[in-house]
Amino acid sequence: MRHAVAAILRKDLRVELRTAESVPAMTLFAVTTFVLFRFGLDREELDGDLAAGVLWVTLLFAAVLGINRVFVAEQEQGGFDGFLLAPVDRTAMFVAKAIALFCFLAVVELAAIPAYSILLLGPSPWEPLPGLLLVLALGNAGIAIVGTLVAGIAVRTRARDLIGPLVTLPLLVPVVLASSEATAALLAAGGPDGLPGRWLAILAIYDLVFALVAYGVFDFLLED
Repeated sequence: MRHAVAAILRKDLRVELRTAESVPAMTLFAVTTFVLFRFGLDREELDGDLAAGVLWVTLLFAAVLGINRVFVAEQEQGGFDGFLLAPVDRTAMFVAKAIALFCFLAVVELAAIPAYSILLLGPSPWEPLPGLLLVLALGNAGIAIVGTLVAGIAVRTRARDLIGPLVTLPLLVPVVLASSEATAALLAAGGPDGLPGRWLAILAIYDLVFALVAYGVFDFLLED
């Protein structure tokens, strides 16, 4: 399975490097949204719950752009049929796609987080960054796992561009809620208060539960 995951992951990363279909659009959406919040709210500095909400809602909607493209190439170019004929564990495709989506989100955040910090966090934008990296990692994992599972379901439908977001967004509410609560403590007005372990634990458990569910059902989903 490890070799199959590596092969699919290399293919997806190479395709993205050559075509630049997902990451640039996600990055442009995120940065543009932060600019709109900067001038729409008419505030030079955000903190606490508002700052966390702006960050995670923007990242969530940017992620939806990438989620809609996860399985499009396989559906349009017969990749599903070829994979079903290969003598490999079929859940390898889910693992590879989830890792690829996680990588796309991480690359987007390399540009989006500095823009967010400069535009909306005031004179000391980098102080919360070390703790924020852990929250981003757990949040990205949840988005990648849920998004890949839903994308696998939606790509088989005619209205995949509509079905995907309609199913993905409600399932990701716990991820955004836990991530926002954890981030709000880091962006408090008086400086970072430290990472709230309860919200990190909720986020990690949600990621784990959905990872197990997706791993268990994806084989049947691929056959259907």
